[in-house]
Amino acid sequence: MERTALSVFEDKAIRRVWHNEEWWFSVVDVIRALTDSENPRNYWNMLKSREAEQGVELYTNCVQLKVPAPDGKLRETDCANTEGLFRIIQSIPSKKAEPFKLWLAKVGYERVQEIQDPELAIAHMAATYRAKGYSEGWIERRLQTVAARQKLTDEWRSRGVDERVEFAILTNEITKAAFGKTVEEYKVHKGLQRENLRDHMSSLELLFTQLGEEVTTEITRSKDARGFGENQQAAREDGDVAGNARKDTKEAHRPSRREPRELPHESPRSASGWCDDEEPFTVCVSSPGSA
Repeated sequence: MERTALSVFEDKAIRRVWHNEEWWFSVVDVIRALTDSENPRNYWNMLKSREAEQGVELYTNCVQLKVPAPDGKLRETDCANTEGLFRIIQSIPSKKAEPFKLWLAKVGYERVQEIQDPELAIAHMAATYRAKGYSEGWIERRLQTVAARQKLTDEWRSRGVDERVEFAILTNEITKAAFGKTVEEYKVHKGLQRENLRDHMSSLELLFTQLGEEVTTEITRSKDARGFGENQQAAREDGDVAGNARKDTKEAHRPSRREPRELPHESPRSASGWCDDEEPFTVCVSSPGSA
């Protein structure tokens, strides 16, 4: 099964997928990073047409591969490996071209190291978050959610769940039970578009996310859930554990009616906010550093 990942070049997210034993990168993401174009897909189409007039077929450097779309589903897009990207970059007038080539080579080298020593992948992830200004406590919690997610998805794969479509559905079941909204609804609530939802959660929200996925993993095993239907039922039931824990925590910190106090203002991009139809809970929830 092909694995996808997200890399960052100068604060621009670039989706990539491990295919045929090497990384393939989303071409439109690369173009966005190099040109700051508001419509990188249109830029890519015009670039292909322009180069074709000169007898250069850039699309021959690409393969249609599935990467995560803004809605969380896997969708096909033009991807190129390192060699193909070097050729495409030659056709893009950008002062970022040379720094990007160095970045690209570094990403490829780091992947080889990570295959040999998986702990390096964790260290690289922590370093990336640290550079973005996240606190050490938040980073530790975020890495724990990554480990919990990996354990859960490995379990789903072994039980016949389709990664291309059904992973997203099951994830929505857990998120809906835990926070009252699907992943996409939660992102809208926070004012996010292409950004990673979990990178904009507070430590407490990450804790409930981790709880939901770890409980799902354990009960899925205990019930020996097989196929999509049984795993969907397990995800619904197990997500309720995190949802109930969240509600209990919110209730425990609800201001007394005898001592009313104004809750702090929360912006749409705040890491807090509980995404159900009840009163937002903002006490004891601090936003991590900006991403």
